Amino acid sequence: MPARTERVGTPTAEFDYPLPDQAIAQQPLDDRSSSRMLVLEPGGSWRNSHVTELPRLLRPGDCLVVNDTRVRAARLRGVVGKRSGEVLLLRELGACRYLALTRPAKALPPGAMLQGNGWRVAVESVWSGHLAGREVRLETDPGVDLSEIGEVPLPPYLKQKLDDPERYQTVYSQGPPVSAAAPTAGLHLTEPLLQEVEDAGILIARIQLEVGLATFTPIRTETIEEHPMHAERYRISVSAAARLNGARVGGGRVVALGTTVVRCLESRPDGGGGVVPGEGETELYLRPGSRFQVVDGLLTNFHQPRSSLLVLVSAFYGVDRVRATYQSALERGYRFLSFGDCMFGWRSA
Repeated sequence: MPARTERVGTPTAEFDYPLPDQAIAQQPLDDRSSSRMLVLEPGGSWRNSHVTELPRLLRPGDCLVVNDTRVRAARLRGVVGKRSGEVLLLRELGACRYLALTRPAKALPPGAMLQGNGWRVAVESVWSGHLAGREVRLETDPGVDLSEIGEVPLPPYLKQKLDDPERYQTVYSQGPPVSAAAPTAGLHLTEPLLQEVEDAGILIARIQLEVGLATFTPIRTETIEEHPMHAERYRISVSAAARLNGARVGGGRVVALGTTVVRCLESRPDGGGGVVPGEGETELYLRPGSRFQVVDGLLTNFHQPRSSLLVLVSAFYGVDRVRATYQSALERGYRFLSFGDCMFGWRSA
């Protein structure tokens, strides 16, 4: 009888928790900044607050870093043969070609065509990064734009239609739409609140990470170490790096607005608490034991069970503390996931 092989690593089950359906926010609040915020106090306790307190949790000379990516109208629903299907465009490869997820995957093998009114998606090849992954080519009739034929790719746990697609964009998003999901921590900020941050002497730096599979793919492996982290494109401009590094030199702290910002900054550390400007792709997988070299503080939403985002925030704040914080948030009636409330705290020693 062969010897039993023990798995080495951290069980993914340690990052699981019961999430009742009623705790998942289905619609955003009318006033973005009225979301509740659970503040993690340095001594280990919590207190209830609201996002509007953020400027007072920081101090002059700190740097708040935001991800200003825009979300693409990435979901296309059409027909393949006599049945319905859809593709989710993840990343542009150039010349109207994309990495995409398909549904149903069996109905969209290489050579298949998904069609809609004024557009066609030709499946060119299988993409090994996901079971439903494909490389596709999008063809549109003259004058037809992706923003007119596609839908905002809301997460599957959101069951209600979003009346205003802009509500799934941050107020500071800019540039061409390139992301397949929103950097949801940023959905809490308003232009007046950002102005209040700046008026308080707090610097704001804008970076960009294209949100894709690495952010929203659940962990399906038995241990978190086995989970494959997909690549996401990022860009830290010279001006953003200069602003952040200047704050660090002046004794300021770096505060990330969301986990995508954390991954981007920690992918380009300069060894002295700042960042090196540049662009590229990151497969950085932050988990307990990882070293955080740049980010001091983090404002983030409450994340799904068994997700790499939950693993990241557990590494940042401390596993036991996050577990207790999530339980407290559920008991206090906080709203979870993309349109939910948030938490704020400083990096665990």
